[in-house]
Amino acid sequence: MRKIKKAYPGMPITLILDNAPYQKAKIVREAAGTLKIELLFLPSYSPNLNLIERVWKFVKKECLYSKYYEQFDDFTKAIESCLKNLNRKHKKKISSLLSLKFQIIKQESIAA
Repeated sequence: MRKIKKAYPGMPITLILDNAPYQKAKIVREAAGTLKIELLFLPSYSPNLNLIERVWKFVKKECLYSKYYEQFDDFTKAIESCLKNLNRKHKKKISSLLSLKFQIIKQESIAA
């Protein structure tokens, strides 16, 4: 957090975190308070809000679904190639997938 604060002096900083126990530790919360960094925790199960989960879903779709790899090395190369080409070959698909435009529906707004 100190490195982030140093890299962006004078700017408001919000760290978006999942609910890993080490991220909620007292030392983390105290450091964030001292550095005036807001900690924003995602809801307990929200893969749609976690961008890395979206990337992994895309990679699985591109590399794993309905595909068989004879050798483990071929399997890992397919995944590495997909990840390396996210900003080139897959740019259009991944751009829409990683958009922060999403809708959250509150439970009370759903008709019974």
